[in-house]
Amino acid sequence: MTISLLKEEFLEKLNLASKFTSSRLVSASILQGVYLVGEENIIHVYSTNLNYYFHTSIKAPGKNKFNAAVEPKKLAELLSLLPGGKIDISVGEKNVEIESGKIKAEFPLLDAKEFPLPPKITGSKQKIKAGFLRKNLPTVIFSASSDETRPALTGVNFVADDEGLKMISTDGFRLSLLTLKKEESLPSMIIPAQFLNEVMRLITEDEIGFSYSPEEKTMVFYVGDCELYTRLIEGDYPPYEKVIPTDKKTTAAVDREEFLRNVKLVSIFARDYSNVVVLNIEKGEVSIRPKTGDTEKNVVVSEAAVEGEPQKIAFNYKFLIDFLTNTTSKKIIIELLRSDAPAVFKPDGVDNFIHIIMPVRIQ
Repeated sequence: MTISLLKEEFLEKLNLASKFTSSRLVSASILQGVYLVGEENIIHVYSTNLNYYFHTSIKAPGKNKFNAAVEPKKLAELLSLLPGGKIDISVGEKNVEIESGKIKAEFPLLDAKEFPLPPKITGSKQKIKAGFLRKNLPTVIFSASSDETRPALTGVNFVADDEGLKMISTDGFRLSLLTLKKEESLPSMIIPAQFLNEVMRLITEDEIGFSYSPEEKTMVFYVGDCELYTRLIEGDYPPYEKVIPTDKKTTAAVDREEFLRNVKLVSIFARDYSNVVVLNIEKGEVSIRPKTGDTEKNVVVSEAAVEGEPQKIAFNYKFLIDFLTNTTSKKIIIELLRSDAPAVFKPDGVDNFIHIIMPVRIQ
């Protein structure tokens, strides 16, 4: 069977699908492949790593009855080098052939008999404003953990109640908490942060759809002509309220861009000292230096409006940079209780978001 498709469209869909294949060396090689299902006038494209599922489709006039699975990387590499326009795809029993002008290439098919299709979603389809996700998700996603031994921490925790919606993320060393009014109908659940990142990359329209199945513990986002499914993370989220300080002894207001630049400057030297930078906060300034015995060298000073007693506190500089690059406020407020207590960082003028970073103990 031979199908004619636009190379550009096929390559785009293949690249999207490949983002949701498994990158692990698993016994089921089919999880590293993209599954193509031909029906009348349409070709479905599926991929999965068993945590996430992807589905999209390509219009293809004709009675395209076939099932085939291919390894996408080499195929996408070939397609990227072909001239634009129509290509012919011939699907056989063991191979798929790509033809463009005088160029012919053949790729082996994977065994697609047991390819896992996306779960059925029983919940009704709802709409959510894309601007809501674009504005709010970046403020919390970066704080989620990448350590899969603690699954709950790899997600963003959505907590919905009558008053509104909270979005929380933490990796045990830092925490982001965003409190919102009840504008969208998202339920309480823990959604994988990595999955939300992929959804964010695909959003181009003003609204997207979503459905939620509590029975299947699954959520699907409808983005354009793509469907993105994820298994929700089960388990108890840690009691984040306990790490939020209720008191402070020092407050410092700094210019975000200047502070970020100074942290990056000191990080050049801090990499040799466990990535730790020391902040010395006193009247009118916040000085930053790497964790060394010498307090005279490699010190950068940021002007600051300081209230309260002088403090010295140390952090992993990477956590500071992550926070400062994921907020757009002109000024940042730093609130400290003592050198061994969690520190609060707030964008100036924003009262519904706080970021907490655990300090590093130093002599």
